[in-house]
Amino acid sequence: MRVNRILLSSSLIVVALVIQVSVLARLHLPGAVPDLLLLTVLGLALVYGHVGGSLVGFGAGLLADLAPPADHAAGRYALVLCVIGYLAGLVKPESGQVRSVTGPMAVVVAAAVGSTLLYAGVGALVGDTAARHVGLGGLLFSAALYDLLLAPFVVPGVMALARRAENDPLAENSSAKSADVASGWSSGGTGLRIGAQRGLRAKAARARVARAGRIKGVKRL
Repeated sequence: MRVNRILLSSSLIVVALVIQVSVLARLHLPGAVPDLLLLTVLGLALVYGHVGGSLVGFGAGLLADLAPPADHAAGRYALVLCVIGYLAGLVKPESGQVRSVTGPMAVVVAAAVGSTLLYAGVGALVGDTAARHVGLGGLLFSAALYDLLLAPFVVPGVMALARRAENDPLAENSSAKSADVASGWSSGGTGLRIGAQRGLRAKAARARVARAGRIKGVKRL
């Protein structure tokens, strides 16, 4: 991953983990806890793709496994977020722009349900049966509901920051990346492509007028 991606991802993950542990986990809501870390990974994966999403998810999950008051085996949540980040990256918009909120919201619900099931499944393999006592159905419903309500305030902002960081001049191949970003903006319907086409047409028209003037001058001579 590029330096700017690593710095941005690390900062967002640390902030999300601190807020989740110090604020969201202490709300004592019924069922699951709103997973701000999961939403951050989803936002980054929808911009960086499946490879970047899996790496970000693994790092975020491993940090959550080691941060207190973690009470489960280290690597368990890292595996869950690595898989979720990879799968979310597979549905990354080709143009880089999200044209409808339906797709991201569906990804959030699927990720909330999938992460809960995967976490419970891995826990069953290592002998952790806490999900059975709490009630898996209630966990799935509450996880999907909380994450869906929190997603509009998190995922769009994370995606916007990730796209903005792609223009960092310290990034590798900045010139090539700038061309890709400009291409994405034009395909996203921002009007830059139309402006560029008008500029090219104006230059071509001026060139034709100058060429015609030179030809007329030669004929008169």
